[in-house]
Amino acid sequence: MKKTITYFPSYKRLFLYSFFSVILISCGISKSVHHIPDVSQYPLEVPKLVKFDDSTFFYNQNILTKNKQQLWELYIKGNPLQLGYNNGALTRSLMQKQEKIFFSKVEGFVPSKFKQRLLRGFLKWYNRKMYLNVREDYQVELYGLSQYSSDDYDFIAPKYLRSLYLHGAHDIGHAMQDLAMVGCSSLAVWNENTEDGDLLIGRNFDFYVGDDFAKNKLVEFVEPENGIPYMSVSWPGMIGVVSGMNKEGITVTINAGKSKIPLTAKTPISLVTREILQYAKNIDEAIAIAKKRKVFVSESILVGSANDKNAVIIEVSPKNFGVYRVQNTSRVLCTNHFQSDAYKDDKRNQKHIEESHSEYCYEKLQELLQEEKKLNPEKMASILRNTSGLKDEKIGYGNEKALNQLLAHHAVIFSPQKKLVWVSSNPYQLGEFVCYNLNEIFSGKRPKPNVFSTPELNIARDPFADSPDFKKYEEYKKVSAAVNNAIDNKEALTDEFLSHYQSLNPDFWKVYDLAGKYYFSRKDYSKAKTEFEKALTKEITTAPDKKEIEKYLKKTLKKLK
Repeated sequence: MKKTITYFPSYKRLFLYSFFSVILISCGISKSVHHIPDVSQYPLEVPKLVKFDDSTFFYNQNILTKNKQQLWELYIKGNPLQLGYNNGALTRSLMQKQEKIFFSKVEGFVPSKFKQRLLRGFLKWYNRKMYLNVREDYQVELYGLSQYSSDDYDFIAPKYLRSLYLHGAHDIGHAMQDLAMVGCSSLAVWNENTEDGDLLIGRNFDFYVGDDFAKNKLVEFVEPENGIPYMSVSWPGMIGVVSGMNKEGITVTINAGKSKIPLTAKTPISLVTREILQYAKNIDEAIAIAKKRKVFVSESILVGSANDKNAVIIEVSPKNFGVYRVQNTSRVLCTNHFQSDAYKDDKRNQKHIEESHSEYCYEKLQELLQEEKKLNPEKMASILRNTSGLKDEKIGYGNEKALNQLLAHHAVIFSPQKKLVWVSSNPYQLGEFVCYNLNEIFSGKRPKPNVFSTPELNIARDPFADSPDFKKYEEYKKVSAAVNNAIDNKEALTDEFLSHYQSLNPDFWKVYDLAGKYYFSRKDYSKAKTEFEKALTKEITTAPDKKEIEKYLKKTLKKLK
C-alpha cells in the first residue's frame, strides 16, 4: 500500500486508512437511504454566472474571487436553497477538484473492493439516522450545493447524500479510530493579557489530508436569510464551520478530543458550530445551541464573545457535556483534552492527557504566554507559528509536540470586539495573514474583487518560510515517502541516502525511527537497533509513538539473541 506524501507513524496511518474508508463506504449507504429534503417551499433563481476574469465570478450580489495571497474569497446570500445553489455555482470547479482529491485518496487507502463490501453492511446501519440529526435548512442548503458536484462519483452515491455524509467524514473517522487527525491548539486572551485589553483569539487547525487538499483555502462570507451574517475558513464544498466569527463577534474553533465509539452517526460537529455562528449573540446562547444537539464524537469548542468580552470551552461528547470557564484569570487555553468538571473523573480523558502530546502543547502555550505578557495580532501569529519544544528545545520540524507542526490547513486570529479576523495563507500558517473587517464586508454593499481584505492590517509572511531550513523540511517530507516506499516494496537504499535523510531534520526522532524500520525490514538488526535507540534518546513524550518504537526495539533485541 502506498503511503502519503509525509511520513506518519503506523497508528496515524491506521487512522487515515479508516478515515478515507469511511468516506467511501458511508457514501455507499445511499442504496438503502432515500431521504431527500423538501425544497419546494424555498424560492430559487438558478444562478447565471458572469465571468470577470480567470479568478473572479459574479452572480447578483454573490461573488467568488482569488486574492494575491492565493486565498479564495466567497460572498453569498439568500435563503437556504439559494445559498446552496449560489455556493455551488460559484465554486463548482473548486468543489469538484476537492472531491477528486478526496476520492483519489480513497482509492489509495482502500484498494480492496472486498473490504469495502465488508464494511458497507455495518455502515448502512451506522449512518441510518444522521439526517434526523441535521437541521432541515442545512439539508436544503446541502441539496442546492450538491447539484454542482461531480458526475464522476455518482456510482458511489447520489450527489446530495455524498455531500451530507462528507460533512460527517471527520466525525465518523474520528469515532471509528478513537483518534484525532492531529492535535489543534487555540487560545483566547483579554484584559491584562492584551495590549489594548480587548479579546484576542488564535487557533491552528491542524487537519492534514495532503498538500493538495490545502491548496484551495476558502474564506467564506455568508449572509443567510435568517440569522446572523458570519465568516468561516475551510474548503470548497463545506457549509459547516471549523473556524469562524459572526457579525456579533461570536467566534468558534473546534479541537478534537478523546472519543468513545457511538452506536450511530448523529450531528456532525461542524454543523453544530455553524448553528452557533448563525444564531448566537453571546456565550449563553452558544451553550444552549450546543447542548441541544446530539453529537457522535468528543470535541472542544472554544467560543469567544465580543458582547461578553470573555471566552469559554464547550466540551461535548456522545454521553456528556461540560463547559470550562476560567476564574481569576483572563485567558483560556485549549489543546486536545477536556478541562471542565464534567470530565474530571473521565478515565478516557485522563488516559488521553497521560499518553498524548496534548498536555505538552498546553504547557508550551503557558510558557509562551509567560514570555509575552501583552499580546497583539502579530505576537499571536508568532505563537501560532512556533516550532520549538518546551524551554525552546529543538525537537525537529513536523513534531506533534510543537504548536506549529508544519501541516496546518490554516491558522486564524480573531479580534471579536473590532470584528477583525486574520487568515493565514500558504504554506501552512507561515504565509501572510490576510485581515478582513466584518463590519465593512457585511455593510450591505457587495464586496468588490481585491477589496475584501484590509491590507494595511495584514501580518507579514514568516521569514522561516523562505529559509534553507524550511526547504530542507520540504525535502524531508518527500524523502520520508521514499523511505516508506522502500520499506513497503523491499527496495534497497544506500547508507548515504539514509544519512542525507537524517541530516534534513536531525532533531526529530521520527527520522531515526523510520531509518530503524528500514533496516529492520532489510533484516539488518544491528543497524536497526542503533537507529531505534537514537530515536528513543529524543525525549519522546507522545506515548503511542514511543510504544511503537519500543515494540520494534523489542523485536530487534529478540532477533539479536
